[in-house]
Amino acid sequence: MGQLSFFSAQIDQPAYDDLAGLLAAQGQAVRSDSGTRVSVVVGEMWRANALTQEMAATGAGTEIVTSDEGNPIARTAHSHQLDELHRRWTSGAVKAMPAGWVPSPRALRLWTIAAGERDGERYLLGLDARAPDTHAPLATALMRVGVAPTLVGTRGTSPALRIAGKRRLTHLLEYVGDPPPEPEADSHWPAVLGF
Repeated sequence: MGQLSFFSAQIDQPAYDDLAGLLAAQGQAVRSDSGTRVSVVVGEMWRANALTQEMAATGAGTEIVTSDEGNPIARTAHSHQLDELHRRWTSGAVKAMPAGWVPSPRALRLWTIAAGERDGERYLLGLDARAPDTHAPLATALMRVGVAPTLVGTRGTSPALRIAGKRRLTHLLEYVGDPPPEPEADSHWPAVLGF
């Protein structure tokens, strides 16, 4: 295990605002009379398991359900404590990144668990294809934490922010900490390869 950054997700205190990392990915926040529920559909069960553990650390109730397509959904219970997060990440009826948002280490960790993938010696953080107006602002948000990405896959393939280079990958890894305990996580987690 390498030396942890002072801002690493492993020493940062969990908070409801960290769930914004799921909204940076393909997650959704839905408001009802019972409060807001944050949920994210993922492709693998290890992601759902890891996310519910991270979400529970914020104090939110969590569960895993299955989508109509058979994919796991990690979600919080409805809570009025999440209403402010929903308000900040919504413009009209669509998802919108709040102006000036800077991802906390734990928010970036949640984003990585939900939508991160190795791409050879680079790393991809998935974006919400249904919220294209968030893509460029999210690239700027990553720049604010010293991880300058390139926006890729906007035409026909899944949109993502690609992170390349030893310095940027090292900084990302310091920020998000060690992979979740699920064995499958290791091969999907950021790594500094080939340098």
